[in-house]
Amino acid sequence: MAVRLGMVLEQVYLGGEAEVRIYEDIVEKIRKPKRYRIPQLDEILRRRRTKMEAKIISMARQNGVATPIILDVEGDKIVMERVKGEPVKKIMSPDISKMIGKAVAKLHKAGIVHGDITPMNMIYSNGKIYFIDFGLAFIEDRIEPKGVDVHVYFESLKASFDNWRELKQAFIEGYVEYAKAKDVLKRAEEIAKRGRYVERITGPA
Repeated sequence: MAVRLGMVLEQVYLGGEAEVRIYEDIVEKIRKPKRYRIPQLDEILRRRRTKMEAKIISMARQNGVATPIILDVEGDKIVMERVKGEPVKKIMSPDISKMIGKAVAKLHKAGIVHGDITPMNMIYSNGKIYFIDFGLAFIEDRIEPKGVDVHVYFESLKASFDNWRELKQAFIEGYVEYAKAKDVLKRAEEIAKRGRYVERITGPA
């Protein structure tokens, strides 16, 4: 699907992994080349990773998690609908965090590890939490990566909100809908302790 003639480019975000172009009704996400790779190999890997990301987005949607609808996949580019709403970081509350917990429970039940669960990667629209960035997502059913997923979210709360403890508890209340929630939450706490131990040993960077 090519961008229709006359469509106005509203915003461009340059991330570490991709360039995101936002138009009125669609979003293009283009995976950036890695200069340290052999060009031919890099193109193969970018195309493969782009295809996998689109597949995971669709898979998440099929399992009850709100995501943008994929409109097309063109080489290293995903074309998807634009979700209009409020960035979750701006409207975060215990109710929102509980909704996020419920959504992550569905992802993990489906074997999807998001890889970067932070309020910056979600939009609140029409009463739903939309996950809009699956650039680091992968399929995995082990407890450890799911524990990392949850740990990353908890750390993002701690870094951004004064009431992070309340938001953390609300997330847990939503996440316990996942049958293996107890094991994952225990692993998330273990991962947090590892980090604190390393920090005590090495000191601040």
